[in-house]
Amino acid sequence: MLTGQTSSAMAETASGEPIIAGASLPLTGGFSVNGQKHKEGYELCADLINQSGGLLGRPLEVIVSDNRSDTETAITQHERLINVDGADLLFGTFSSRLTFPVSAITEQNNMVYPIPSGAAQRIYERGFDTLFYFQPVAAEQVGQSPIELLTNRVPAEELPKTAAIVHADDFFANSIANGLVGGEVEVSEGQMVELPSLLADAGMELVYNEQWPEEGFADWITLANSVKNSGAEFLIGLTASPEETVQLTRALQTVGYQPKAVYLSQGTQQEYLEGVGDAANGVMIHSAWHPLAPWEGVLAGKPFSNQDFIAAYEAKYGIEPDEDVAIPFALCQGMAQAVEGA
Repeated sequence: MLTGQTSSAMAETASGEPIIAGASLPLTGGFSVNGQKHKEGYELCADLINQSGGLLGRPLEVIVSDNRSDTETAITQHERLINVDGADLLFGTFSSRLTFPVSAITEQNNMVYPIPSGAAQRIYERGFDTLFYFQPVAAEQVGQSPIELLTNRVPAEELPKTAAIVHADDFFANSIANGLVGGEVEVSEGQMVELPSLLADAGMELVYNEQWPEEGFADWITLANSVKNSGAEFLIGLTASPEETVQLTRALQTVGYQPKAVYLSQGTQQEYLEGVGDAANGVMIHSAWHPLAPWEGVLAGKPFSNQDFIAAYEAKYGIEPDEDVAIPFALCQGMAQAVEGA
């Protein structure tokens, strides 16, 4: 188990038994890039709270365990956080794939479970009372943003008329694809709902739809050639990790595919920009956070702005943050406010 480091200022400003916030994150495995950044967001938030007197005057300690991007490990670790470590609070994991099973454990134990990155609608269709999502919309609605961007900004005669969807066999990616394609989908065990087709509603014909395996996929060039040969004017790539996004982009560049528009479900990370360079130009991505957002809230009872967050992260880590840091930071911030207001 990895214990979150707390600021040396903590001992001077907060006292008593620490308030324990437990998190099981994918620090290794397929989700490791996102998981490590979630850890940084949680720990930075706790550091700043402790420097300002702690939470309810007590130190806030974040303990983080590595679930290796594995669902069974994540379940076991959540059970341990609750029943052995005696965590006072839980901070959510990364990905819909991990969030879906572990949220059943937290519900059974009547623990509030704030979720930073688990967008699949089926997570929230089980009647649970303890789940709180810290992003704007469910994954099934995410595809509406790039489509509306196109229809609002591009003249009607220049809009793509055909589309291709390629996606990982992943909770998040599958959920976005379901919203784009529409039809009857299962949102929880035995519960089916009819979703409209976001693509059809926008007048776009789906000419290619391909899914790659959850793990171990490497045939990116063949996939890219298939997309190119489909003649699709709008490519929608729904990946499970930044590394998959890098591989898909490189393959599309290699085969010379030049559609009218490309949307990728990941790409906010610096690792993506470093991995593909200029090939990122013109690619649409979505983000729940932006460095220029003129937002100000409260942290530890004091005004705290988006720019304050950026400055604090850069001072600690020496690089710019992205949404995989900002969202968990905001979750910790929100949970602290909930505790203080309880």
